[in-house]
Amino acid sequence: MLTKIKNSFSTKINAIGLPILALIWVGFFWGTTWIASKEGVRYIPGIQMAAIRQFIAGLLYIVFFLLTKAPWPKGKQWKTIVILAILNFTLSNGLSTAGVKYISSGLGAIIAAIFPIWVVLISFFRGERIAKLAVTGTLISFAGICVIFYEHLGDFLIPDFRLGIILSVIATITWAFGTLYTKKKAATFNPYFSLGLQMFISGLLLFAYNGATGISVNLNQIPLNTWLAIAYLVIVGSLITFTVFIYSLQHLPPEVSSLYAYMNPVVAVLLGSIIFGESLSISIALGGIVTLFGLYLVNQSLRKSRKKTNILIK
Repeated sequence: MLTKIKNSFSTKINAIGLPILALIWVGFFWGTTWIASKEGVRYIPGIQMAAIRQFIAGLLYIVFFLLTKAPWPKGKQWKTIVILAILNFTLSNGLSTAGVKYISSGLGAIIAAIFPIWVVLISFFRGERIAKLAVTGTLISFAGICVIFYEHLGDFLIPDFRLGIILSVIATITWAFGTLYTKKKAATFNPYFSLGLQMFISGLLLFAYNGATGISVNLNQIPLNTWLAIAYLVIVGSLITFTVFIYSLQHLPPEVSSLYAYMNPVVAVLLGSIIFGESLSISIALGGIVTLFGLYLVNQSLRKSRKKTNILIK
């Protein structure tokens, strides 16, 4: 009986693909981190919370690799790590956290969903071949996010939101470049050790920013709820899900591995309804369906490319 269950489970994993399951994991659990962040920033500045999260997560990564006696990066590898620390965490995470202060959460979700489109555009201008079905699915998913948060589309025209919009858009661009650069340089050094070093370095940089601006709260004044939120962000958001994300990035095309950005808002909206009692509407349901349809098209595109590859190998 156990053998049958095991074989059935293995068959389903092979049919779906472990990298796709990894992508689904990232889409769901990074969606839950929105809820944890929402709780955490109620009591401390967002950049301070990002600094604490990245510093602790990075330190834990480093301790693990020290205990396993993994080799440290050498020479030009440090250059790559510092660039990624600045792109992925200091700029992207820092600017997006700062930008949320100046814009509505709905507008922030729409801007965050632009990220996969940047990945497609950057890849295209770099001369990479991208399947038309994947591009179509990406645009349809983005349209679905716009339907979910359609009430916030007009926020783009609010003058007071301009600074937040600029910061948030720059954050998505730096994250797109960082994602592609990570995929390109992943083979030059242990990507998981590199991830920990990036987090640690960016944590130090964000702490320096907090110290220079004086925008911070004393650690002994941070309430328990915020520490619990930070603990969830460190363990689930950083240590586990970032590791899974690196795996999906190594095994999927960039335009596919970036699609978690369309899953995150849907998960966050549903959890917000369950945990905080936020209302759901028909537009949220319709937008969710449209988004999932777009993701389905991208998955179909990936399956077709796999079939072609298998045919060529045979």
